[in-house]
Amino acid sequence: MLFCAGAGTCSVGAAVCGVGVASGVFSGSGVGRTLAVSSDFSARLSETVVLPIAGLVLTFVMCYELIQMIIDRNNLHDIDTWMFFKWVFKTFCAVMILSNTFNIVMAVFDVAQSVINSAGGLISGSTAVTPGMMDALRADLMAMDIGPLIGLFLQSFLIQIIVLALNIVVFVIVYGRMVEIYLLTSLAPIPFATVVNRELGSMGHNYFKSLLAVGFQGLLILVCVAIYAVLVQSIAVSGDPIGAIWSTIGYTVLLCFTLFKTGSLAKSIFGAH
Repeated sequence: MLFCAGAGTCSVGAAVCGVGVASGVFSGSGVGRTLAVSSDFSARLSETVVLPIAGLVLTFVMCYELIQMIIDRNNLHDIDTWMFFKWVFKTFCAVMILSNTFNIVMAVFDVAQSVINSAGGLISGSTAVTPGMMDALRADLMAMDIGPLIGLFLQSFLIQIIVLALNIVVFVIVYGRMVEIYLLTSLAPIPFATVVNRELGSMGHNYFKSLLAVGFQGLLILVCVAIYAVLVQSIAVSGDPIGAIWSTIGYTVLLCFTLFKTGSLAKSIFGAH
C-alpha cells in the first residue's frame, strides 16, 4: 500500500505540476527575449523588401487620387488650383506615414505592452503547487485503500496525457500570437501606403485595427490567466484528491477555450476583420 501511495503521489503530483506549466508559458522574460531577437529581422525585412513595393503602391494610389480629384470637379470643367496644393499635402503626409511605418507599428505595441505591464502588477494569483499542497495530497493518498489507489494511479497516466496536450495548446496560442505580430510588422508598409485615399484607405484602416487587436489581445490573455489562477486556488486539495485533480484539468480546458476566443474577441472590439 505504501508503494502504491508513493507511486500515486508521484504520478498525480507530476500531473498537477504539469497544469502549472500552462501559466508558465506566459513568462515575460522568455517572450521578451524572443521579441528582441525577431524585431530586428522584421524591421530589416519591412524596410528592405516590402518598403519598395509599398512605394509603388503609394505611387499608384496618389496618381489615382489626383485623377479622382480632377474628375470629381465637373469632368475637368471646374478646376481650381487649390486642389493641387491639397494633393501635394496629402502626398507629403502619405510619404511621411510610409517613411515612419515601423515606428508607428512599434508605438502601437509599446502602448499595448505598457497597458499589459500595468495590468500584470494587479494580478496576485498563482498556479504554483506549494510543498504544503503536496504534503496534504500525500497524506490523503496514504489514507486511501489499495483499490482506489490503483484506480488513481491508472487515471494519472490519462491526466498526464491531457495536461501535455493542454500545455501544447496554450503554447501554440501564445507563440502563435507572437508569429502573427511578426507577420503584421513585416508587411506593414503596404497597407499604410493606402491610408490617405478615401476608397482604397479601408485596407490601411483595417490593418491599423488589426494591430490594435493583436496588441491588446495580450491584455485579454492576461485576464484569462488571472481568472484561471483564482479558480485553481479555490480548489481544495485535501479530502478528495481525485476530484481536485479533475477540477484542475477542467479549469485548464476552460483556459484553453477562453484563450482561443481572445483573438476573435479583440478583433470584434476594435472592428477588425
